[in-house]
Amino acid sequence: MKKLAIALLACAIPFAASAADVSKGEALAKKYNCASCHGADYNKPIDPSYPKLAGQHADYLAHALRAYKRGAGANGRTNPIMAGQVQPLSNQDMADIGAYLATLPSNLVVSK
Repeated sequence: MKKLAIALLACAIPFAASAADVSKGEALAKKYNCASCHGADYNKPIDPSYPKLAGQHADYLAHALRAYKRGAGANGRTNPIMAGQVQPLSNQDMADIGAYLATLPSNLVVSK
C-alpha cells in the first residue's frame, strides 16, 4: 500500500504548478489575442456560441484550455481555432490565463 501511495504521489508531481500569476496571464491573453474572439472585455464574444470568459473560475478555464490542447481523444475538446491557439501554452501559462480572466468583472449570473 505504501508503494502505491508513493507511486501515485510521484505521478502527481509533474502536474503540480506554482501559483498562478495574474499579470503573466494578462500578458499572455494579449499576446495570443484572446479578445479578438471573446470580446475586448471578455464578456461579449464576437459569436454567441463562443464562451464569455470574464469571471469564470480560474481552474475551470485552465482545465478547458488543457482539454483543447489534448484534442478529440482522452476527454479533450475539439475546436480547430482553440486547438491551434493553445499548442504553444504550458500548463503554467494556462493557469496564469485562467487566473487573469477570473479577476475580470463579469456579467455572468448564477440564477435569476
